[in-house]
Amino acid sequence: MKYIGAHVSAAGGVFNAPLNAVEIGATAFALFTKNQKQWKSSPLTNDAIAKFKTNCEENNFSPKQILPHDSYLINLGHPEAEKLEKSRAAFIDELQRCQQLGLIYLNFHPGTHLKQMSETDCLSRIAESINLALQQVPDVIAVIENTAGQGSNLGYRFDHLAEIIEQVKDKSRVGVCLDTCHTFVSGYDLRGAEACEKTFAEFERVVGFKYLKGMHINDSKTPYGSKVDRHAPLGAGEIGWDCFKYIMADSRFDGIPLVLETTNPELWPEEISELKRLAGLTH
Repeated sequence: MKYIGAHVSAAGGVFNAPLNAVEIGATAFALFTKNQKQWKSSPLTNDAIAKFKTNCEENNFSPKQILPHDSYLINLGHPEAEKLEKSRAAFIDELQRCQQLGLIYLNFHPGTHLKQMSETDCLSRIAESINLALQQVPDVIAVIENTAGQGSNLGYRFDHLAEIIEQVKDKSRVGVCLDTCHTFVSGYDLRGAEACEKTFAEFERVVGFKYLKGMHINDSKTPYGSKVDRHAPLGAGEIGWDCFKYIMADSRFDGIPLVLETTNPELWPEEISELKRLAGLTH
């Protein structure tokens, strides 16, 4: 079964996210559990937690259909000790918020070395950050998102993801989210079935589909290998519909949240409907 949705607003309270997902015909969704551009946020109230769980249950969203995303400020590989500690504390808080909401995933960007340390040392620091956080918070899986490779961000190569996972002590508590735009602009081709076959075979060889816990379904405004992260509506970018047809027809992508982050939310109902059709969920 394909779970298809979008990254919806949680404005007014996290409990609104599942309702916003239902409105666009989604069977999966992503959300921020706090303001993603601020370090501090008010704790979740018992009332908000209860309403969120009720709204998910009433609208048939199980935890495996929901992919929360952490703050963009967090850098688990930060080269400076003080800023690293701040990022680690914020990441632990994000995991705790997911746990309180009964969620099982937390999607995050791995980190950046800011040209102040080697890639290898930074990847080890990211893994160490994950290990420390997972010791503090049970039940939630840390889901590493592959990046576009802009600036000094790591995670744009499959071997970066594999290197982090290798150093995470509890392999049952770590996973990967593949963003199709990031994958494409970082140098893995997705234009057509043959290119998809090759790229996902490489992912299986280097990382393994057993670690795939979610996907961001986006076309790309920028060309193949550009390392520039600009999402586009499906079929309106450089990747094209063939990639999304391939994903919808392949059972390796069943049972995980497939989440749109395309640039025009007004198109989300239409894009979700077409993806469902391609997955054989509607006629």
